[in-house]
Amino acid sequence: MLLKRALVTFTLGPLTLVLIYFGGWFFFLPFAALLIIAAVEYSQLIDKLGWKSPLWLLIPAAFLQWFLPLDVQVQLFGDNGIQVDLVGVFLLISLLAAMGYALWLYEKRTDENAPAAWLAITGGIILIGWLGSHFFRLRGIPESAAAWTALAMLGTWIADSGAYVFGKSIGRHKLSPRLSPNKTVEGYVGGIIAGTLFTVIIAYFLDLDLILALVLGLLVSTVSPAGDLGISMLKRSVGVKDSGKILPGHGGALDRIDSLLWSVAMAYYLLLLTS
Repeated sequence: MLLKRALVTFTLGPLTLVLIYFGGWFFFLPFAALLIIAAVEYSQLIDKLGWKSPLWLLIPAAFLQWFLPLDVQVQLFGDNGIQVDLVGVFLLISLLAAMGYALWLYEKRTDENAPAAWLAITGGIILIGWLGSHFFRLRGIPESAAAWTALAMLGTWIADSGAYVFGKSIGRHKLSPRLSPNKTVEGYVGGIIAGTLFTVIIAYFLDLDLILALVLGLLVSTVSPAGDLGISMLKRSVGVKDSGKILPGHGGALDRIDSLLWSVAMAYYLLLLTS
């Protein structure tokens, strides 16, 4: 299993960095495919809870968020009219569709868990769609987009690896026994130290702002593990270890992006606020 994990890591890791570097469709298509698989896995987990999260609603609603990653606006009623943010409009339509579907389920007595289905679909649209769109928003920033996107992901991966190494070597106190019995407080602190330190070092070689890199390293190392625990809570609730099996030794697509979803979003808004 360890060999399989290593082979996947040392194959997909460099490939991901290459895709980030080229950007455009080289970046969008593979990551959109990854998010679609994650949406399928999310829907399957929700179904195992006895709720409904139909892919015919979840995937189109999420895809609209990915395909319009920037503040795409249209001018209505001529030059002196109003500007409308299409991303916000499509998100609103998607959320209304989720609510309408749940109301239909309840009214037709198709599913007595309709309220749970409503919240599950809404959660999927936000998690996979809106949060997922920040992969493309971050890669689309005006300056040093590839470098900052790579840095956010590398910082997350290094923090995760650091937590694993420190946890295995000196871990004594459980961080979250119910959600993830193998995670320790010592590993979490070690992940923060490793993630922050290496984020700054990598930023130095990429000629990026070191203060911003320090803040980013602290953010992704401290906060992104909560994304992993959030998906762990969902998996524990349905009694499965992994969300899927597409990556030997690594689980499913949702397992691989549960922390990255939050990291790229934090990186995007950090750069937006400081630009």
